[in-house]
Amino acid sequence: MELLKKQLKREKLFIDQHDEAMRVQLYNFLHEFEVGGIPDKAELQMFFVEGLGIRDEKSCKSEIEFLEELIYNHENDVEPTSSVIKGAVALTRYCRFLIFGFGGDNDTMCLENCKKERKGVVSQETTETLGTVPKDFCCPISLDLMQDPVIVSTGHTYDRYSITQWMEEGNYSCPQTGQTLAHTRLVPNIALRSLISEWCIAHGISFDPIETGDKSMGTISVALPTRAVIEANRATAKILVEQLSCGSDGAKIIAARELRLLAKTRRESRVCIARAGAIPLLQRLLSSPNPAAQENAVTAILNLSLYEDNKSLIVEEPGCLSLIVEVLRFGHTEESRENAAATLFSLSAVHDYKKRITDENGAISALAGLLKEGTQRGKKDAVTALFNLSTHMDNCSRMIEAGAITALVDALETEGVAEEASGVLGMLVRQPIGAQAVNKEERAVPRLIKMMRRGTSRGKENAVSAMLELCRNGGPSIIQKVAKVPAFSSLLQILLYTGTKRTRRKAASLARVCQKYGAVALPYGLWGVGYTFSSNSSANLGSSFTSDVAVSMSISVPILWG
Repeated sequence: MELLKKQLKREKLFIDQHDEAMRVQLYNFLHEFEVGGIPDKAELQMFFVEGLGIRDEKSCKSEIEFLEELIYNHENDVEPTSSVIKGAVALTRYCRFLIFGFGGDNDTMCLENCKKERKGVVSQETTETLGTVPKDFCCPISLDLMQDPVIVSTGHTYDRYSITQWMEEGNYSCPQTGQTLAHTRLVPNIALRSLISEWCIAHGISFDPIETGDKSMGTISVALPTRAVIEANRATAKILVEQLSCGSDGAKIIAARELRLLAKTRRESRVCIARAGAIPLLQRLLSSPNPAAQENAVTAILNLSLYEDNKSLIVEEPGCLSLIVEVLRFGHTEESRENAAATLFSLSAVHDYKKRITDENGAISALAGLLKEGTQRGKKDAVTALFNLSTHMDNCSRMIEAGAITALVDALETEGVAEEASGVLGMLVRQPIGAQAVNKEERAVPRLIKMMRRGTSRGKENAVSAMLELCRNGGPSIIQKVAKVPAFSSLLQILLYTGTKRTRRKAASLARVCQKYGAVALPYGLWGVGYTFSSNSSANLGSSFTSDVAVSMSISVPILWG
């Protein structure tokens, strides 16, 4: 080893002149994009075909996949290694269509190539690890892997960008529960962010927390995409949109697929694709008899809708919302229907659009049908969309008429969606008409009781919340029905002892409502947590209580969604 070191010190570093010339030329191309120009097509063709030996669309695609793998391997390296590779990916993707055109893929290949992609709305970095992404690592609003998790006043965690956009739209309630936010301060969830970072590193996934400028809050700073990458992607989007407009049927399918993939990368890509005029052209493919064209189009629209400004472009495009609902109802593939449901969920994040979506003919009944008979992914997409729509108070009657109540009650025993289904029921029973509709379902109360007894912590909380609102708004007959459930008093006692803080508060409120009507006899000793009752009269409904977890509040304050 010592001899080898001495010999190496005497030698000069050899740099292949051809490689060096190619490196310089690559930097020149990226610089030209960075200053707002477009490299010459002839020079690009010479660079890729003669210099790199990339002579067809297939080898170009393989090169892109290889470079993307390098990005993962160099993500933690100092700049400019990672940014240069990202620039090379963007340049190669642009040249793939500029030089080699849109031939080579048939319809079956288009569908098969996309089967490996995410059937929802997580970022491209998590594509290959979808099945293992922990649920708690994804933002409840965007369903994307959280980059900067923050906690709102209700204790729920969201990605900072998503919840900030939610508030800027004038929403001052928790998106998951509908509960009014006590304040708009966002507290970084440092522990969760650390877990997400460790998980991403372990799975070879890029973790890019968003820069907020608040160093005191512990926010991680990362480099944004270079201008060269943005401009190269913008040029690629322009080529793809041109093919959507005037290309052959096969070229349109390929262009829709590539827009679908490009729209998954970053917000900047979604912006430039929409500005290039892709939405009206993708809309045309929604009614295509070709399964690949329809699936790629609806998924591209889904990915574009993740950018808040694009939601209005989609909804305000004449006929676009109706066609998305048509895909949900009669889509050629299961994935098309699922992604149509996910698109409605994404669009319904805007409060003003919730009523418009519900008023679309067949939208709610199609979501209910997907919740009943869809795949696990489809059921999840359907129930989250129904939850968002249920937060608009004017949608209750339409959801009842469309059969959503029956589907939600059935979903209470479906693994993976039971918690969300109980949450939707809790929203609907806030209105008397909703409470009466749920009461007509014979299995509703028994299944909610079962979830209160055997569900997860979140499931128990949602179930007792739904039961509380059902009793509050359903009248004495429903309260008597609930109180007659065997061992109901004992179940409340168990929840008061073992539930989370919110579950205990809601269980206490439910017990008071039942006691008010004399439906349940609850002796003092049954509470076990220090609640005091002088009588069963309604005069005590406003009295305060103190539990052994030092919580003091008024019973009359709405607990679940208020």
